[in-house]
Amino acid sequence: MNRSSFALVALFAVVATSDLGAKPDVQGSGVRDDLHPTNEFSKLEAGEQFPGGDATSRKSVDNANAFSHSSGNMPFRKELDFKVGNGIFRKLWVSAPSSTTSSDGLGPLYNARSCQRCHLKDGRGHTPQVNFPDDDATSIFLRLSIPPETEEQKKLLAARKISVVPEPTYGGQLQDFAIQGHDAEGKMHIEYADVPFVFPDGTKVTLRKPSYSIDRLAYGPLHSKAMLSPRVAQQMIGLGLLEAIPEVQIRSLTDTDDKDRNGISGRPNEVWSAEHGKITIGRFGWKAGNPTVKAQSAGAFEGDIGISNPMAKNAWGDCTLKQTRCRNAPNGSSSKIGNVEAGQEFLDLVAFYSSNLAVPRRRMPDSPKVLAGKKLFYETGCVQCHQPKFRTGTLDGQPHLSNQLIWPYTDMLLHDMGEGLADNRPEGVASGREWRTSPLWGIGLTPIVNGHSQYLHDGRARSLLEAILWHDGEAGPVRDAFAALDKADRDRLIEFVNSL
Repeated sequence: MNRSSFALVALFAVVATSDLGAKPDVQGSGVRDDLHPTNEFSKLEAGEQFPGGDATSRKSVDNANAFSHSSGNMPFRKELDFKVGNGIFRKLWVSAPSSTTSSDGLGPLYNARSCQRCHLKDGRGHTPQVNFPDDDATSIFLRLSIPPETEEQKKLLAARKISVVPEPTYGGQLQDFAIQGHDAEGKMHIEYADVPFVFPDGTKVTLRKPSYSIDRLAYGPLHSKAMLSPRVAQQMIGLGLLEAIPEVQIRSLTDTDDKDRNGISGRPNEVWSAEHGKITIGRFGWKAGNPTVKAQSAGAFEGDIGISNPMAKNAWGDCTLKQTRCRNAPNGSSSKIGNVEAGQEFLDLVAFYSSNLAVPRRRMPDSPKVLAGKKLFYETGCVQCHQPKFRTGTLDGQPHLSNQLIWPYTDMLLHDMGEGLADNRPEGVASGREWRTSPLWGIGLTPIVNGHSQYLHDGRARSLLEAILWHDGEAGPVRDAFAALDKADRDRLIEFVNSL
């Protein structure tokens, strides 16, 4: 048994499932040792064609709406909540004061007027270089922060009460739009440099490495130690299922000190959960900076659109103390909904919608080429981070997402991905070189849903091949194992990933 095989046994031996006849651990109170890596690649594993378990979408996957359907097992009485949540997700907010009092409060500085404008068709964002006639590329923006400068900031970071220290003038992210009478903070500028890659068989590929700057800064210079990190909006499918994975299952996959000596040392991000009043693991975002779907939704309302809500109550959104005019602008807060612009009902409905965007079923998962690619996916070591399956525990109020065998292909952990992908901007316990393993389910539908093939946190990869080749750091040996395959086998592995 080689090193990768030992790693697979260690990785899989601690995660619960039921396809081997074991009783499910519905409450998620412990982790059983009855799951082992498959060594049978001539046929599908039980349930593999339904990556979201019973919650897998029952609708057609070969169209642009593939990411926009509700959980396949969601009770009919919840369909109205899903549809109303979708309406709020798509709502275009306007500036205050306005006659449409349930839709005012935009900005004053913002990145998008609706959730849908970033998460296009509930899918993946793209860089400004992709030109669509009705899209101004709001689906990528720059995160901003600085290193801690005061003892108070250091204490807050150590206590996990904050994950970053915002840039003092421009806040936590660059706002490239503004309501009438206010100036947008600036515009992100991207330049690309060619990076050649030569496979051992002589095949040549040109990657593109981006660099970022900001044009037309409207409120003065950036802090001298400002850190910039691009963020492309992520696809929305399966979020509720990921939230339902018991924390003990995710923590069981950690190997901070690489005790099994396979080169992989994943660890969870540790963040403060206002909902639960304690430190918990981060699950969502490129660096796993948010613990729950609701927290992610609340932060996006405030930071991306400038809409206050029960979990993020600043009516001025991301405006800083130095942006006094922005802070003093009229807002859409209402005493009827708790002196915020989006009340608890709005937030709950958006979170419910986001939690129940269904994972599409697999496409041709039992074709010989896909099964051969799956075998290579295992043999090259991709599954050391892209953990195939989990058993969900109990998600409060959503029993249809509970006790499901799911196949997200992520371990939900942070990994050092090397200098090439580093943004050099820490977030929580995540270093400037660490990223959360992105789920792979649905990834092959990106061209159908979003009309492009851009991947990774900043969209630099123009194909799945390029995305794999950017893997380095802990994933460097796995990338090298992939590169050492002949072209036919590389194509088979990518065919498998496209089928997920």
